[in-house]
Amino acid sequence: MSNIPAQDQLYDDDREEFTRYDLDVPEGHHEQMRLDKYITQFIQNATRNKVQEGIRNGWVRVNGLLEKASYRVQPGDEIVIIIPKAPPPEARAEDIPLDIIHEDDDLIVVDKPPGMVVHPSYGNWSGTLVNALLYHTRQLSSVNDKQELLRPGIVHRLDKGTSGLLVVAKNDHAHHHLSKQFAEKSVERTYRTVIWGMPQKDDGTINQPIGRDPSDRKKMAVLDPGKGKNAVTHYHVLQRYDHLALLDVTLETGRTHQIRVHFSWMRHPVLGDPVYGGDTVRYGPNTGSRKTMFQNIFSLLGRQCLHARTLGFEHPTLGDWFQFTSEIPDDMDTVIEKLDRYCS
Repeated sequence: MSNIPAQDQLYDDDREEFTRYDLDVPEGHHEQMRLDKYITQFIQNATRNKVQEGIRNGWVRVNGLLEKASYRVQPGDEIVIIIPKAPPPEARAEDIPLDIIHEDDDLIVVDKPPGMVVHPSYGNWSGTLVNALLYHTRQLSSVNDKQELLRPGIVHRLDKGTSGLLVVAKNDHAHHHLSKQFAEKSVERTYRTVIWGMPQKDDGTINQPIGRDPSDRKKMAVLDPGKGKNAVTHYHVLQRYDHLALLDVTLETGRTHQIRVHFSWMRHPVLGDPVYGGDTVRYGPNTGSRKTMFQNIFSLLGRQCLHARTLGFEHPTLGDWFQFTSEIPDDMDTVIEKLDRYCS
């Protein structure tokens, strides 16, 4: 039991990727046993540590509520448990179109569309970038990682809702060389985004540590010093609108959800972001034609307004500097046109 977020629908639907257990505590039960211990005796091969982790992750409900592992089971309690099924032994090749910007013997540069998950994981065993890459070529790196069969070639990632450029390694030499560049912060990555509100300065840097949100494990958050990983984001304001701003953002580090978390922390969430508060009108009036316009924008996007626009790195074999640029996708381009027309 690990890292599957609590989701209400998991308890309501018969989902293929999970096994569900329903336990009814008999009326004659009077031992006042801890919840974790009670569950362990009913699930085959479940250790108490795994059960405790599952409870922390929200996979267990007692009478419809989340309880701690120390909760004392009561007669008549209804306990529902969800457990993820074992992943497939390796990712499968699938005939999915790819927008390949560059390919050679060492690497592939792909322009990922919004809505595509990068590699298979719980809830997304198919339809990912990796599934598409395996159909395109079997020549992908296999790094020394416990999930290498599900992540061949993947050096870095983009969120499902983020579009743009990714570099994929075709052999282990290229993978290690590219990974070292990411670790040393020598890779150049620039993103185009629209945020709510307007930063005070045209150029700025956000230097705040990021880690798992202690109150919601589905999210990341800015944490107190010493409690998260170092995260640095630089930004430049390209245009100011009515209560919004168009930015170029450069990453110095590459933490999960970094841009989205940093700007949300600044009270400038990324427009359309459904996780960090960008999918509602945050600044300015929310009435009349303006309200209708943003309702249309949220419906059009269905994601965060964030695009990995440029990617630069040293080629692992040639030693030359390679740099690529991706055009802004249609959905974001339409949104920016609307802001230019109605909010400038």
